[in-house]
Amino acid sequence: MALVVIGAAGEMCRVAVERYAAVSDAPIVLADLNISALESLAAKLPAGRTSTKQLDLFDKAALSETIQGAALVVLGAGPYMRTSEPVLNACLAAKVPYLDFDDDVQSTEAALNLQKRAKEAGVPCYIGCGASPGMSNVMVMDAVRELDTVETLDICWLVGDERGATGKAVLEHLMHIAAGPCLTWADGKPAMNESWVETTYAPMLGEEGETLLHETAHPEPVTLPRLFPTAKRIRCVGALGPAPFNGIARGLGQAVRRNALSMKEAVDFLFDLTNKDPSTEGLGTLFGEMTAAFRGGDITVKELFQLVGRVSHSLSPWRHALNGMIATIWTGECTTGEVLSFLVNSARGKRVENKGGLLVRAVGLRNGHPATVTKRTAKSGENTFLSRTMGTVTGTATAAFMLLALDDGLSRSGVYCPEDWVEPERFYHALERLGTPKDELVITL
Repeated sequence: MALVVIGAAGEMCRVAVERYAAVSDAPIVLADLNISALESLAAKLPAGRTSTKQLDLFDKAALSETIQGAALVVLGAGPYMRTSEPVLNACLAAKVPYLDFDDDVQSTEAALNLQKRAKEAGVPCYIGCGASPGMSNVMVMDAVRELDTVETLDICWLVGDERGATGKAVLEHLMHIAAGPCLTWADGKPAMNESWVETTYAPMLGEEGETLLHETAHPEPVTLPRLFPTAKRIRCVGALGPAPFNGIARGLGQAVRRNALSMKEAVDFLFDLTNKDPSTEGLGTLFGEMTAAFRGGDITVKELFQLVGRVSHSLSPWRHALNGMIATIWTGECTTGEVLSFLVNSARGKRVENKGGLLVRAVGLRNGHPATVTKRTAKSGENTFLSRTMGTVTGTATAAFMLLALDDGLSRSGVYCPEDWVEPERFYHALERLGTPKDELVITL
């Protein structure tokens, strides 16, 4: 029985496929609209074990034919608010197991509502099996074992400077979570906050101090209250690095929400900014005046506004991005020098080393006394296996969930989030099976 991977050509899904194929001899069917990218991926995998198929997942007949008899169907095509519904329904109709790394709240809630149907079909549906949600949920279950009661949970993520390796589905997801309503768990009940407004700090990068993180719409505060209904607060917080990127995301997200910018314009702008050489986008010319005016950070906010006005008057996406970065100065997240330095370095094509990772912080009581348990991915950076990029940590975590789901077969039925079915030690062992060094796994602070 073959593993069927839909959306296999995506940046994160490619990692999951490559790392899974390195430790399993099961046949794999790679399906995607982009057949050339599929063939490129298949060429990297062990010969004779993979096949490729061009697939439009919205073609019901073609989708049904592709998944018939599969040992497991993995959905790696996003954004999930559009893709999960047709594939989930097709898997339930075909009675084949399903797994995704859905990070959208709306589609997560829709999947949970299929619990009764999945039970009746005798099919396991594993949702949110990536990094966040996914590995983060497992880390929560690891942390709470050291507490008698749980008062609050913070699920934290940090994505570093990943220019050159970011797909449009990821950027569309970012636009959805950077502004607008954020379903969270506050004061012991569901609540709606504004994304990117509430903040906290967490030691995301070891010796580099604490990172300012922003509350954001993510599935963990929707799924975890099922297990911890008496918790006062469960929230997901995250940040982009370098810090001015948070302003760019917030500024563009707000523009999309108020229809000052279309989603396509915002995503295309971010894709060009993060994936193309600065000279091809005119960044050198655009920031030439800023470069000349930049005096080692010695610039006032008023002067920055004047510069922004001169370079952005006819550039709609840049206007919103720049205004978002200025907002980070008002809030104290960035200095004017940091924003200008970021812009100048971007114009010159210079980027910092990518560092990111996951952290969970559980607060409650242990033996009648207040206690805090913090778990974090141990290492990050360009020389690591697991947390080198958002793509490697998500893809590797997904591959670990794939191994466990295939090991379990049809032993359960229903819709499952990671906290429902995966023991922490079993998951960490699966990461090791995939090649993750032990010293890169989760540590306790």
